[in-house]
Amino acid sequence: MIAIQLRPSVKEDISNFYAYQLDEEANYLAAFTAKDPTDKTAYLEKYTKLLYNPTVNMQTILVNNAVAGTVTKFEIDNEAEIAFWIDKPFWGQGVATKALKLFLNLETKRPIFGHAAFDNFGSQKVLEKCGFVKIGTSKGFANARQAEIEEFIYKLDK
Repeated sequence: MIAIQLRPSVKEDISNFYAYQLDEEANYLAAFTAKDPTDKTAYLEKYTKLLYNPTVNMQTILVNNAVAGTVTKFEIDNEAEIAFWIDKPFWGQGVATKALKLFLNLETKRPIFGHAAFDNFGSQKVLEKCGFVKIGTSKGFANARQAEIEEFIYKLDK
């Protein structure tokens, strides 16, 4: 049995998160990623700043006490958005769903929105299992695919 916990992210976690997003398949599925995911300096600077932003709630996902990913609430135009990233060895084990459920007990700002690429069925299932409802679609340029793609917009009210 796997034990899944959350704890506030610390600067040392960010190098792990950087390594996770270098995986080509994970980057492709996430779609809306950094222009250059190999730019470690830019990645570390961006996410270190987020640690100290009072509108951001960044939690590290631990699986049996090992860092397995992150789940984060951030705000755009005073609207709460959710993002999560799980290291590939933990895919398909319910880690993202359990971590997001734990996170939603900690982070109470509502409504909260989530986005998933049209073909990222794993992230879509996680959002739906956590009570998010698909409310629409949008299109945007996906750096990881070098193309404009459709994404689904999800919302959680309670």
